[in-house]
Amino acid sequence: MSLLHYLEQKRFFLLFYLGIALFVTLMIAVCSSPDMLVDNIVYTNLGCALLAAAYIIIGYFYRNAFYHELQDMLHMKQQDMLAVLPQPKDPEQKLYLQLLKAVLAMQLKELEQLHADKKDHQDFIMSWIHEVKLPITASRLLISNSSGKSADYLADKFEDELGKIDNLVDQTLYYSRLDSFSKDYLIAEVSLHSVVKESIRKHSKLFIHKHIQLNLWEEPQNVHTDSKWLGFVVDQILSNALKYTRNGGTISFSYAETTREKQLHIHDTGIGIKPEDLPRVFDRGFTGFAGRSYAKSTGMGLYLAKNLALKLGHDLSIQSSEGQSTTVTIHFFKNSSYHNVWSTSPDSSA
Repeated sequence: MSLLHYLEQKRFFLLFYLGIALFVTLMIAVCSSPDMLVDNIVYTNLGCALLAAAYIIIGYFYRNAFYHELQDMLHMKQQDMLAVLPQPKDPEQKLYLQLLKAVLAMQLKELEQLHADKKDHQDFIMSWIHEVKLPITASRLLISNSSGKSADYLADKFEDELGKIDNLVDQTLYYSRLDSFSKDYLIAEVSLHSVVKESIRKHSKLFIHKHIQLNLWEEPQNVHTDSKWLGFVVDQILSNALKYTRNGGTISFSYAETTREKQLHIHDTGIGIKPEDLPRVFDRGFTGFAGRSYAKSTGMGLYLAKNLALKLGHDLSIQSSEGQSTTVTIHFFKNSSYHNVWSTSPDSSA
């Protein structure tokens, strides 16, 4: 900071000093004898000017070091700034430095979160690529080994592989739209039966192929939600249930209601979840023992289902007995005071 800039900052002090000097000069002119008038005015103003100049010069050099240190920080990396902040010279500078530290700390935290999100996104894309290559490879094998097989058989198998690709593409699409959710939803009264039946229809071939018994409650019920987003949530839960339920097992949809909420229970007689994995099943990218041992998984299905449910003002919970069964419950809250529609996702994120 140059001396001229510092003087500009002190312009109010200088104006105040000139006012005081003028007042003192007038008082001397009124009170002094004529023969001492000029000497008194000159010596008094000269002394005051010297004191004011000393105050300005000392203050300039005292604060100039602080400003130079701040100026040198402009060329540093952001993560190094907090460690080399200069010592404040007065309470005002101390307050500014505290504010600067708070802003830098906040930005560093956001930057770390961005790096973590980027890494998670890259991990998801890599996992998704490996996952989507499986049905593509299976389709190519079907083509190369198509001799002797009927057109209906091949069409049926190709449809299965296309269904797997379609589900993976849907996951990626909904994952990319998590942050812009508020622009694409419409809350209305929706038939829960219709949403569940549509999801069952999409997975009907797998029900038949694995000889899985389906149980569905009878009395139709309505909930306030967005049918498209809720349909995706149910699809992800049902897809997991079918993936981990053995041939000849059972998947049941049941409805319950309490004073504060409506509940949709999706129960399967599958392999269950290990107790140590249960608290993390809704984490982004978490596959657990079942996902690694029984089937390839991106670990995104339940994460997306949980986040979308929260954004709709609902919630998901899960109970499981290892080796026996798993029950996922969708909670439809009747009163918004029980749950905030814009709940923060478990990551915080997505």
